[in-house]
Amino acid sequence: MIITLIIAFFITLVFGFPIAYVIGFSTLVYTLVTGTLPDTLIPQRLFVGTDKFVLLAVPFFMLAGELMNASQATKKLVNLANAIVGHLRGGLAQVNIFVSMLFAGVTGAGTADTAAIGSLLIPAMVDEDYTPEYSAAVTAASSVIGPIIPPSVSAVIFGVSAQVSVGAILLAGAIPGLLLGLGQMAVVNYHARKYNFPKGEKSTLPEIGKAFKDALPPLLIPLVIIGGIVSGYFTPTEAAAIAVLVALVLGFVYKTIKLKDLSKLLLNTAITSGSVMIIVGLASSFGWVLTIERIPHLVTTYLTTISQNPYLILILINILLLFVGTFMETTASIIIMTPILLPVVQQMGIDPIHFGAIMIVNLGIGLATPPLGLCLFIASTISKASLEDITKAIIGFLLVSSAVLLLITYYEPISMYLPNLLLK
Repeated sequence: MIITLIIAFFITLVFGFPIAYVIGFSTLVYTLVTGTLPDTLIPQRLFVGTDKFVLLAVPFFMLAGELMNASQATKKLVNLANAIVGHLRGGLAQVNIFVSMLFAGVTGAGTADTAAIGSLLIPAMVDEDYTPEYSAAVTAASSVIGPIIPPSVSAVIFGVSAQVSVGAILLAGAIPGLLLGLGQMAVVNYHARKYNFPKGEKSTLPEIGKAFKDALPPLLIPLVIIGGIVSGYFTPTEAAAIAVLVALVLGFVYKTIKLKDLSKLLLNTAITSGSVMIIVGLASSFGWVLTIERIPHLVTTYLTTISQNPYLILILINILLLFVGTFMETTASIIIMTPILLPVVQQMGIDPIHFGAIMIVNLGIGLATPPLGLCLFIASTISKASLEDITKAIIGFLLVSSAVLLLITYYEPISMYLPNLLLK
């Protein structure tokens, strides 16, 4: 009867239902049609799926991001990035990517990166004679770094789904995220020389020092998170709570956050984290149905009959994840695909932490991949450029990002170096 679940899933997806409703409705149809499962399955699994202490890190990280945006830390990070790389050919495009690498260590969410940085830099790039579609493409492409460099909401979700160390999977994304950013900066450098992009003035050492001093407080957040987890002083959830405290103090120190602002920030956090947790809960019931239908076992058997070569299996998994990431929300993708694919890679002797890094990078790229990448839509709204034009402009960035993904896939030390160094 698994065909019932699949048909209901794709029909609701094609009709444009939100992904949470797609997952919940298809699971409901399955339970009603089979008649062998209790009516209480969905609410029960929704509760079980969200009743995990480590998932508290999700709203805390999101609240930290809201507070950092409100404290105007984004502008300070942009000023620092401009001081360091703004003098290069294609300076503002380079700044856009570099600040995404810095901003990723604050929010851990790609869509937040697109909205916060795009609202500042897309108009500035257009004023510097970059086309709106190119400005949007750079912003959307660099935003995928957000869910990869710690802190990362996606890493927390994978850690819970795969039942592995959240601290280890957070660390596993650091080097891949940096490589992704450097690869995209290389693309901008190529475009800058080809199309003669403008460049800014070179900052003096005192100017760089001042920009670094101003941006130091928000830069401390990822250091606090990683340092606390590695040292064992606090768990990832506690680290997220500490990040909120640091962000709140910064807002009061900068005098950009007032007590009356907190209610709006808390409401925004409740809405965004609530939507994520609904997906987590409903995806838990969906995944439970897949498990009782032995889908993970069937997928493992099928893939291993194709080949016992882990390199071939990994490329097939990457193709599947890239396809899934183009039309499904990242959180839902991780929760649904992890129990299906994890047994396959474990049978191949691949470390679950390494696989987690592959999945997070893969699905992160999906945020900027047509036709349904969320970051593309946000960048399109800000730039007022059409999705078709942005798609043409982003192809080079997606090709390089895919090349970095392959490098991460086939050279395990890239993702495993920091977890092995700091946690073992």
